[in-house]
Amino acid sequence: MTELTLPLDALHRERGGRMVAFAGYAMPIQYSGEFGGIIAEHNWTRTQAGLFDVSHMGQLEFASYDDRALERLLPGDLTGLVHGHLRYSMLLNENGGILDDLMVTRRPSDLYMVVNGATKHDDLAVFRAAGLAPRYRDDLALLALQGPQAVTVLERLEPGVAALSFMRAGQFAEMWISRSGYTGEDGFEISLPVAEVEAFARTLLAQPEVKPIGLGARDSLRLEAGLPLYGHDLTPAITPVEAGLSFAVSKRRRAEGGFLGSEIILDQLANGAPRCRVGLTVEGRLPAREGAHVVAAEGQVGTVTSGGFGPALGAPIAMAMVDAAHAPEGTKLGLDVRGRIIDATVVPMPFFPKSYVRQGASK
Repeated sequence: MTELTLPLDALHRERGGRMVAFAGYAMPIQYSGEFGGIIAEHNWTRTQAGLFDVSHMGQLEFASYDDRALERLLPGDLTGLVHGHLRYSMLLNENGGILDDLMVTRRPSDLYMVVNGATKHDDLAVFRAAGLAPRYRDDLALLALQGPQAVTVLERLEPGVAALSFMRAGQFAEMWISRSGYTGEDGFEISLPVAEVEAFARTLLAQPEVKPIGLGARDSLRLEAGLPLYGHDLTPAITPVEAGLSFAVSKRRRAEGGFLGSEIILDQLANGAPRCRVGLTVEGRLPAREGAHVVAAEGQVGTVTSGGFGPALGAPIAMAMVDAAHAPEGTKLGLDVRGRIIDATVVPMPFFPKSYVRQGASK
């Protein structure tokens, strides 16, 4: 299958991006001409500002009155969503499994949704089968500026963005900007016309605090932040409760139900789920990758869903889906890594502290 190209494909290659196939697109996994590796890109984002091209994501617009119909498919409270506020949610199947995780924002004239790139066309089919007619905005690009210096940079270019707090958004000229992201760091996601994205990306990259960052560091950053990746830590066979995302099932929806899979999900909320996503610290230096068996005295009790080296931690870490009996914090487990059993311990997530600027906090 022919890979699609991002609007910034030429810029990525110009900056030394090593391109790989991801979600049907050619995307940079790292920039060989900038730092010399994923770890350096990771650490730059933790201390400065990293620019990520996430234009492969799907941007959808729903009519403002579609909230009730969407609530049949999503477990969040959309009718109570205030203008300019974001809400994390999930698209569910009839068994309560996760078809996708997403962000939805109330805007003055519509509901704006960002879905995963690999699932966006399947998501559109689900919405249309439910009688919804979202507008797919393939004329828009999406950038993420992440890191402690992101606010300094963006305020310099777009005065007023510093007034946004975490999970808040607003219109700035031709750009829709939210204070959100997928790294655990403070930062912004910027939706803007494809025709304008290269010029703006070059302006951002001209700032001394900003470097381009690839998929490799994006993955290690989200892993340290304990953020799940769809298709790995989240699948149609995993419920929000099992995934450790019960917070996304809002209070009103817990009381009313009425969303796909609600009977299963509400039962798990009340009585516990048979398995759950946990964080694991891993002894030694050998990382455990996705698919590694999690073992205890009685045999296999789970599977690693994401794993790798945490650059800011200086040690390997992992997330796994394990039987509930082996999920409590402090539980000692083993990981079968190429036939060798590595010691691991269940720990709370995030592994690395998040740096979100919440409402009322100093910006």
